[in-house]
Amino acid sequence: MSTSLQTSATDRESILEAANPLGLDGIEFIEYATAKPQALGQVLEMMGFRPIARHRSREVMLYRQGGMNVIVNAHIPALPNGALPTDQPVLAAVALRVRDAAAAYAHALERGAWAVPPRVEVMELNIPAIHGVGKSRIYFVDRYDKFSIYDVDFVPIPTVDQHPPAVAGLHFFGLVQYIGNDRTEDWAEFYRELFGFTDLPAEQRFGILPKGRILRSPCPASSRFYLQLIEPEATVLDVEGDEGLQRIGLGSPDVLAAVSELVQRGVEFVESRGVHTEDRGALTKTWMGSVSFELVHNER
Repeated sequence: MSTSLQTSATDRESILEAANPLGLDGIEFIEYATAKPQALGQVLEMMGFRPIARHRSREVMLYRQGGMNVIVNAHIPALPNGALPTDQPVLAAVALRVRDAAAAYAHALERGAWAVPPRVEVMELNIPAIHGVGKSRIYFVDRYDKFSIYDVDFVPIPTVDQHPPAVAGLHFFGLVQYIGNDRTEDWAEFYRELFGFTDLPAEQRFGILPKGRILRSPCPASSRFYLQLIEPEATVLDVEGDEGLQRIGLGSPDVLAAVSELVQRGVEFVESRGVHTEDRGALTKTWMGSVSFELVHNER
């Protein structure tokens, strides 16, 4: 093998490594914090999720459908600043699958992320986390294949299918994040620098609510997800204090089939002049003052 070929191969591997510095491989779970876990659980079940396990020592439930895990946390304190869970559920955390959780955590701290102090009790895993938008956290999880974090911290509910099928192929598509005025570039840089996200070209849009900046994760195509950064309307005064994760995006290879099945389960969708169900996407109505889901056409 010639020197030039060796250099080319090395460069190619370096480029690939730089493109995904943490070895991101999708979303492991998304967490809600709420003072009304039963009510939120009913919403999730309407959306096709099923409760499959309870936390060993905290008021926390694990819901699942297909490859998606959603945690409902009513434990005090569920939020990192010690605030109590509220009646309106809050998207409190997202856990990212990574090649090496400790290395990912160190990488993030080296680039300016703020660590979340661990609150680990006896017989619990220490899952490293950094502060995300608002009061949210970003976890790093490297146990998601044969052995998972739930094997330690959760007790399966007897007789319940631990792997309930997804409704019409639903899967995590991403998250919508509300940000303050003129904060798009700050947040885009945060996700680019720490995780290797890239800006989606302006001409590439998804779903029926294409506002703001869309960032693409560096994950393999089979686990790729997106973040949508949305600033307030130009007429709105500064709302930086209201930054936070707003809603979950769910992908489906057939949005209309997913909507049809969800409607039979009691889910209502927004149908207005500006927003309505079509094959590109759909938006559920809002439950409990803050919980909604956006469906987006996506072939996984």
